[in-house]
Amino acid sequence: MCDFCDTDFIGTSGPGGGVFESAEDLVKSVQNKWPTKKSTKPFVVCTGGEPLLQMDDALVNAFHDSGFNIAVETNGTLVPPLGIDWICVSPKINAKFILRRGNELKIVFPQADMNPKDFEKLDFEYFSIQPMDGPNLEQNIDLAVEFCLNHPHWRLSLQTHKFIGIS
Repeated sequence: MCDFCDTDFIGTSGPGGGVFESAEDLVKSVQNKWPTKKSTKPFVVCTGGEPLLQMDDALVNAFHDSGFNIAVETNGTLVPPLGIDWICVSPKINAKFILRRGNELKIVFPQADMNPKDFEKLDFEYFSIQPMDGPNLEQNIDLAVEFCLNHPHWRLSLQTHKFIGIS
């Protein structure tokens, strides 16, 4: 259960998750989780693992037909189907990413052998630095903040759900 939005998350193995017979079945499941008291347009973010392995035109169309905006966070190694409303590319070290334009480029920081400045000429609206989670999180937050202060082309991206206890 999402503590701040009165809804469940849907994943392949989490509550309400699984394998769906069709794109429409998945969309219906997401619709059933969407809070009825919300007056905003429904918004779904496809992430985790590599979502573009499962996303196709049928799913994008089914979400749009049901009034959803769609976002995806991808490692950029696959071409997304047309019509996704927000594309965030988060390249991983040692993965050949081909998606060199989108809405947001997010670099997990720091990563050995990955210099965010090497990505600045790509075609993205926003460039984000996200501190690497793990045992050095506090130090990585400090490094990310320092990087952003010294490179104003980049903005800080925090995994807020982790700070407030939603995993």
